Amino acid sequence: MRLNQNTLLLGKKVVLVPYTAEHVPRYHEWMKSEELQRLTASEPLTLEQEYAMQRSWREDSDKCTFIVLDAERWQARPGAAEESCMAGDVNLFLTDPGDPSLGEVEVMIAEPGCRGRGFGTEAALMMMSYGVTKLGLTKFEAKIGQENEPSLRMFRKLHFEQVAVSSVFQEVTLRLTMSEPERRWLLEQTSHVEEKPYGAGS
Repeated sequence: MRLNQNTLLLGKKVVLVPYTAEHVPRYHEWMKSEELQRLTASEPLTLEQEYAMQRSWREDSDKCTFIVLDAERWQARPGAAEESCMAGDVNLFLTDPGDPSLGEVEVMIAEPGCRGRGFGTEAALMMMSYGVTKLGLTKFEAKIGQENEPSLRMFRKLHFEQVAVSSVFQEVTLRLTMSEPERRWLLEQTSHVEEKPYGAGS
């Protein structure tokens, strides 16, 4: 999505930056992991396919992607390659052409040392807040593998409720509708987030 290609979001634990060609080699390494392929229901791609995917994600109007950086490492090493601070990614998919107010949220903390530290929770909150304030979203869905207990727990903590289970795909669908109280809660949870311009040298 071109909307976020010049946007950096600075949180307490994570920094969200647009997915650029610079991030592809590290992302490609992550996706060789059979565990991550299983958890994200993805197929391994060649490096060339991964670069093509990155370009299409930047262009596609129905996908909004940020790379999740470890804020502490990023701030400790100004000017260092972002690849060395990468923790994972967070996505919003506008999956229903008939309902532009619905976004599917997906979070992956791929770097083992970054798991269990609240990175996924903050990244999801920041992405949802971005979806509400910039994309006009009022409903969120998450589709999680039945065995992915940490993700299921995280989304339930974020007020998502289970609405469906698919035994075929072995996944659970959770949903959150942004009532006024939920919207206020979300914006309070992300009131510390700073939006900055992102570009070469950021």
